[in-house]
Amino acid sequence: MLDPEPSNRRGPVLLASFEADNAAQAVRWIRIALRTITSALEPKAAACARSWLSGGYVAAIETLAYTTPYEITVSHRDTRIEWTARPVLFLGLAHREAAELPACADKFTPRPKAATPH
Repeated sequence: MLDPEPSNRRGPVLLASFEADNAAQAVRWIRIALRTITSALEPKAAACARSWLSGGYVAAIETLAYTTPYEITVSHRDTRIEWTARPVLFLGLAHREAAELPACADKFTPRPKAATPH
């Protein structure tokens, strides 16, 4: 989610990010954030947001499932808010909050430890 671009600042600013495990989870995060602000949007932008929230988001899930990035933008006066979801095209070896390494970690030979000077 990007911060508004006030005249005294140049370029967008990242306000938040989220690591989703799948396309549906990524779109759910966007839906929650968009639903939170919809009531504060101008009528035309709010109508577009409600339309996307009530079923338009399905295309976003399908797009991400086919490994294509997806972006949704809403505007309110001079503020533009953009959500972008991008599929990750590599295999993660360990979840960043995992207490144990995955099973494949045992298939690699560790490097010998360097001698510790005494």
